[in-house]
Amino acid sequence: MRNLTMLVDFYELTMANSFYVLDKNEQATFDLFFRDVPDDGGYAIMAGLEQAIQYIQELEFFESDIVYLRSKKIFDEAFLDYLKNFKFTCTVHAIKEGTPIFPMEPVLTVTGPIIECQLIETMLLLTINHQSLIATKTARIVNAAQGRTVMEFGSRRAQGYDAANFGARAAYIAGAVGSANTYTDKTLQIPALGTMAHSYVQSFDTEYEAFLAYAKTYPNNTVLLVDTYSTLHSGIPNAIKVAKEYLEPKGYRLKGIRIDSGDLTYLSKASRAMLDEAGLTDCKITVSNSLDEYLIQELLRQGAKIDSFGVGERLITSKSDSVFGGVYKLSALQQDGKWIPKMKLSDNPQKTTIPGQKRLYRLFDEDNMAIADVITLDNETIDPTKPYLLFDPVYPYKNKTVENFKVVSLLEPIFVDGKLVYNRPTLKEIRDYNHAQMKTMWDEIKRFERPHQYYVDLSKPLWDLRQNIINEIKKQ
Repeated sequence: MRNLTMLVDFYELTMANSFYVLDKNEQATFDLFFRDVPDDGGYAIMAGLEQAIQYIQELEFFESDIVYLRSKKIFDEAFLDYLKNFKFTCTVHAIKEGTPIFPMEPVLTVTGPIIECQLIETMLLLTINHQSLIATKTARIVNAAQGRTVMEFGSRRAQGYDAANFGARAAYIAGAVGSANTYTDKTLQIPALGTMAHSYVQSFDTEYEAFLAYAKTYPNNTVLLVDTYSTLHSGIPNAIKVAKEYLEPKGYRLKGIRIDSGDLTYLSKASRAMLDEAGLTDCKITVSNSLDEYLIQELLRQGAKIDSFGVGERLITSKSDSVFGGVYKLSALQQDGKWIPKMKLSDNPQKTTIPGQKRLYRLFDEDNMAIADVITLDNETIDPTKPYLLFDPVYPYKNKTVENFKVVSLLEPIFVDGKLVYNRPTLKEIRDYNHAQMKTMWDEIKRFERPHQYYVDLSKPLWDLRQNIINEIKKQ
């Protein structure tokens, strides 16, 4: 087992040591949320919860960790004893993986002794941030593909093996049909996909010999890479020749060809015409080569004849916007048995947090389309049998009353007093759930350019609390 307990920012430990020495380990609530959607998009996808659960379950300070911390000569010995016998006792709520999520709403909350809350910050953030980033990017690419197959081909360009493995997982959640990463097939049952590289073709004396050898090896699944030398002058003709002279006489069909370079619109159109003329109308065309949602969208606008996309570096690294800006902020602190709401007030309005212990609800109309998310105080419920006023938290005069709606609570209990209570879904179940949830999102939200801003509103009591705290802070 790889112990990741010490994967913390050092200040988590120095703060925890100070809290312990000062006997200041009161109950606290922290919210994990993000401020901006990557690529100026209209939504993001929650991912990484399974790995966050696993991390919390395996929290344990080894003797070697204690020896290392003691060597720093800044930690109290009693605090080191506390870490040596560390036990996680917090309550954690989170949004289910695969759910569309939006800025400023809590996607995960932690309540418990402040030392425990603080120590898990770094791992929670890096886990949720990374997988949510890749899931969000993949969702955009899948949307651009308009029902065509998307395959994750980015392992070799990922920033390390964990990024390759968990990136493939996040991509699968958001709609990729599989990955070139074999490890994730073995460990996560994500279908491993792939055929040949240019080196395979180059290793034979001729392209035809390479194609024939591959067809003999895999007659039931012959997909040929046709752009090693010339897609139209040799690749496609040689693929057709193998299909006609070897595969079809033996009762097989050429399953597909892949193009990895050149003008993909022109080459796919010309290839489709040549294949169809040869009677290979069922042969699929796959393309790769530095694809992303924008290029895929443009290829299809130009009428490219493409059946599937292999997307690599720009997916697995979310190259166009490679940071998912999740943060983890204190929202409430228990003092003398009473919960005190806490908030950060910043000169940058976007960095002003939402105070208090909260709930998060999603409202749906009669057609099961999402209307808005509402953040409320922890003791609030929304009654769907009564009209409900939605208003913009920044411009309250922008409001509307909704009726005949359905309401769903998004934050589910994961750990209660340190005990796992969440029924963890399979990866396939998470993927299916994401597919269903994306159908509840309006197309205007999924738009790449200037998407419609989905409403994330505050309840009136929470909005009042926030304004009162702002006014009190300004008086200081």
